[in-house]
Amino acid sequence: ATDTSAPRDVQQSLPRGGSGQMFDAIADKYDLVNRVISLGMDQSWRRRAVTSLALAEHATVLDLATGTADLAILIANMAPTARIIGVDPSVGMLAVGRKKADEAGLHDRIDLREGDAQSLDLPARSVDAITMAFGIRNVPDRPKALREMARVTRDGGRIAILELSEPRTGVMGAFARFYVHGVVPRVGGTLSGKREYRYRQQSIAAFPPPEEFAATMREAGLAVLEIAPLMFGAAVLFIATPDRGASSSEV
Repeated sequence: ATDTSAPRDVQQSLPRGGSGQMFDAIADKYDLVNRVISLGMDQSWRRRAVTSLALAEHATVLDLATGTADLAILIANMAPTARIIGVDPSVGMLAVGRKKADEAGLHDRIDLREGDAQSLDLPARSVDAITMAFGIRNVPDRPKALREMARVTRDGGRIAILELSEPRTGVMGAFARFYVHGVVPRVGGTLSGKREYRYRQQSIAAFPPPEEFAATMREAGLAVLEIAPLMFGAAVLFIATPDRGASSSEV
């Protein structure tokens, strides 16, 4: 994810692709760019993810890679009795998220914390559901993060992971690949003025096919309930629940 055309000392000073520091640099324009490059569909994808959780009254929901709290705020609006814990490594994104939650009058129901999906500061079986939108591809050790999700979710709780993907086949797949490689980095860079959107294109292209990622989820102790392609496979919603018999990660 590092620009190898830059001098070595400059390369060493650049934030790691997908790191909290990298997202600090684009926090102020992140929401706008998401709306534009998803053709305005990212919010409908998030709504589908929330609906898939089948939340009961007074549920506690963990939103990983919460960023600017778009999904956390949506959960709070769609589930009026829910309490949401949002975790993200980017202090800049969290600052934007806290401002948005305050403006929406949701500061008492949304608790935003700096943290790492690979090592959650939460007890086992302490949340009713987990969401993660457009974040799992940025996690260096995905199996570890998935094992943490299985550990902290109660029995029967739902986990909804929404991620961008690159369709491999078909006419629409060819269009989606062109969009990811040609449009995403240009539009993102133009709107934000940051090179970090080149990383986004590269990370989407490198993310494994849906069935391959679902296999990783199963190996991490999750029972995959549904794999739902969205917008011809440009995004995919993975719905799962803890599979205690398949996991030895619980403490």
